[in-house]
Amino acid sequence: MRMQLTFAATGVMMNVVASYLAEMLKIPLLFLDTLGTMLVAAGGGIGLGVLTGIATSTLQAILFNPRDFPFVIVNVAVAVIIGGAARWLGFGYPVALASGLVTAIICPLVGTPVAVWLYGGLTGGGTDFLYLWLRTSEMSVFEAAFWPRVAANLVDKLVSAMVAAYLLKRLPPPLSGRREERR
Repeated sequence: MRMQLTFAATGVMMNVVASYLAEMLKIPLLFLDTLGTMLVAAGGGIGLGVLTGIATSTLQAILFNPRDFPFVIVNVAVAVIIGGAARWLGFGYPVALASGLVTAIICPLVGTPVAVWLYGGLTGGGTDFLYLWLRTSEMSVFEAAFWPRVAANLVDKLVSAMVAAYLLKRLPPPLSGRREERR
């Protein structure tokens, strides 16, 4: 249990630090705010991934912007998708790629209503320019907020899932979900 909580705490810190660096370095189309959640969900299961996602969103709300806490549902969705994929299919590169694509669609479906509800579709991120451009083409607020998020998430979630798969292969068996081989 202690190792699992340490793994989850490491995932939280990975999420916070990676997303902060991506934001400070102005890396386009990368949020990296679910990288740790993906790693923990793939290695520790859905429950531990959900705990990681909720703890991440709570910490980010405390440190950066409390109004962003409702986006916790995005982190939970990531944990369920990645943890489920890893449980039933393993989490090699092909599964990471496929589940990254699934999260790239599901996360905007879950997060766009929050962005529209809280911010009217504008969140101060890199996708706002596309949102404004799409709104001038008479798209609905939801559509204009959704499609730029899909584009950004295609990059972000694929990169995050592939990095999580890479890191998972390098973790010791108790953390990675693999059984230790007896010699």
